[in-house]
Amino acid sequence: MKKNKQKYYHIITYGCQMNEHDSEKISWLLEDLGYVWTDTKEDSDFIVYNTCLVRENAELKVYGQLGALKGLKRQNPDLIIALCGCMMQREEIREIILSKYKHVDIIFGTNNIHKLPQLIHRYEQTGDTIVDIIEDSREIVEDINANRMYSYKAFVNIMYGCNNFCTYCIVPYTRGREKSREPKNIINEIKELTSKGYKEITLLGQNVNSYGKTLNYNYSFAKLLREINKIEGLERIRFMTSHPKDLSDELIEAMASLDKVCEHLHLPVQSGSNKILKAMNRKYTREEYLLLIDKIRKAIPNIAISTDIIVGFPGEREEDFEETLDLVKEVRYDSAFTFLYSIREGTIAANMENQVPDEIKHNRFQKLLDTLYPIFYEKNLNYENKIVEVLVEEVSKNDPNMLTGRTRTGKLIHFKGNRELIGQLVDVRIDKIKTFTLEGYLV
Repeated sequence: MKKNKQKYYHIITYGCQMNEHDSEKISWLLEDLGYVWTDTKEDSDFIVYNTCLVRENAELKVYGQLGALKGLKRQNPDLIIALCGCMMQREEIREIILSKYKHVDIIFGTNNIHKLPQLIHRYEQTGDTIVDIIEDSREIVEDINANRMYSYKAFVNIMYGCNNFCTYCIVPYTRGREKSREPKNIINEIKELTSKGYKEITLLGQNVNSYGKTLNYNYSFAKLLREINKIEGLERIRFMTSHPKDLSDELIEAMASLDKVCEHLHLPVQSGSNKILKAMNRKYTREEYLLLIDKIRKAIPNIAISTDIIVGFPGEREEDFEETLDLVKEVRYDSAFTFLYSIREGTIAANMENQVPDEIKHNRFQKLLDTLYPIFYEKNLNYENKIVEVLVEEVSKNDPNMLTGRTRTGKLIHFKGNRELIGQLVDVRIDKIKTFTLEGYLV
């Protein structure tokens, strides 16, 4: 590494909000070492890919990007290339990287981000490829900060890992067993954020509903929400992801009664077929899920509900898929993340028989979208001519005169306004309805 030269870093993030927040922590660590952010790989002294293993597409993109970096490394031998995230927790993937991408200098996992300064130092001292993976960390490192992407909303981890072992999911193997942060540490972090002007926080966990189970005293997610709701200056509380099997009556009551908890719930169903739900190891039935939806809507009539649905899980017959379509029509979701099932090596589902042919998967996927999209539009019609509170997030990517933001129910709103409103809560009257967005004007 050249001395007395300003060093620049660049982070590429794939995957979920957990990964986004991990990248915020990596950014903070690098800037603490004197690095400065740059938008371009060509100007970088340190490039890190924060990887995802949930979807094959993200994995293939990483391999493609790494191949393209070979030339850059040749031009600039001082460039440090690092890989972290869920892909790196898999031994077979680490072996591919070490054998085929020898220009990668540092490999670390999801449980040891805090060690990055040491890993950089070790690499600079030895010049050897550094591999440092903790398979399952029981400790939670609290003294690591984060460079927040926004100045008005933030992600806050309340727990790490997952104990659910859904048969299609690699997360328990990459992020380890479930462990909850101490409530006082979470509350102190949020208080510090609100003191800096943050208005909205999103609590993150693979299954927030089971928060507190690993603490050595009785403490629930609903109790945590009640404590966070008391924090002065905070305007909105969001959380994800909720597992239906752990969504308690206590939590529904807390969501209904706490004024800062947003009227939006992301509740992944994955399938409408009991046979498929059992094969997925989801630990609830279609009937139990629908009962939950009914309870939630009775307690919070104006709530927006979103979901995840997987199409083409092994063994899914036409009648199983039709049950999913029927459930979608019954629940009438406000939005949904839809996925074609893809084999993830290392999961139980990867070895299941009766894998669904791609053509059938794609046909079903299109049918699902054709069912969902009109429902999204019809749900949005309820907002026509209504005044809604919007947290202004950014200037529209398509029109510099337009701002975008979200309602408490998670609806994306476009409206004309000055960029000085970013980070503010404003009232917008809705006058144009679309399937995925709403448009309006300031009032």
